[in-house]
Amino acid sequence: MKKFLEELKRLNPKDPGSWPWLVKLSALGLLLLGIVGAGFTFDWQEQLDALAAAEQEETKIKETYLAKKKEAVNLDIYQQQMKDIEQSFGALLKQLPNKSEMDALLIDINQAGLGRGLNFELFKPAASETMSEFYAELPITLKVTGSYHDIGAFASDISQLPRIVTLNDIAIVPSTKGGLVLDATAKTYRYLDEEEAAKNKKAAAPKAAAKPAGGK
Repeated sequence: MKKFLEELKRLNPKDPGSWPWLVKLSALGLLLLGIVGAGFTFDWQEQLDALAAAEQEETKIKETYLAKKKEAVNLDIYQQQMKDIEQSFGALLKQLPNKSEMDALLIDINQAGLGRGLNFELFKPAASETMSEFYAELPITLKVTGSYHDIGAFASDISQLPRIVTLNDIAIVPSTKGGLVLDATAKTYRYLDEEEAAKNKKAAAPKAAAKPAGGK
């Protein structure tokens, strides 16, 4: 080692060709390391960063592709589900009368009670309907008297009407004349035609715009 250091002291920097081969190799190695270090600092680092960004983008593209591929594979299933939903919605819609059929439905409710021998003390449809986005609700105040069996059969008949009718706020008490008294609110529903739905949506728009964010 001492001899090697002495040789280094005797080196002529202007004549590297005369250096011992070990010194030449050492100098070449240091030069190579310097070139590599400079290249990494001034050029390669930027390229490595660009490569890493490209790899991340490639990963995102692959994930998007796989998601789209999954949707494409299940497209037939989704389309069938949409058809099933449309059919179910159509079946439910048929259970809602239109505006012209409401009078007939009220008659059906009345006839269901009379058919069971009930006595109507009150049959009063509300003065106005309650509007929702796609349908209107009409409450009917009912008060009928009859036997326990007949009132139960009447309720069953109401539930089996081809149109949707629900009995709400039911109260049954003994009648002073014998039998029972049924107080209830029957609610019927009808779907809105296109003109009514558009008008209802237009009327609801200013209310939605005026409602404060996060308000109830």
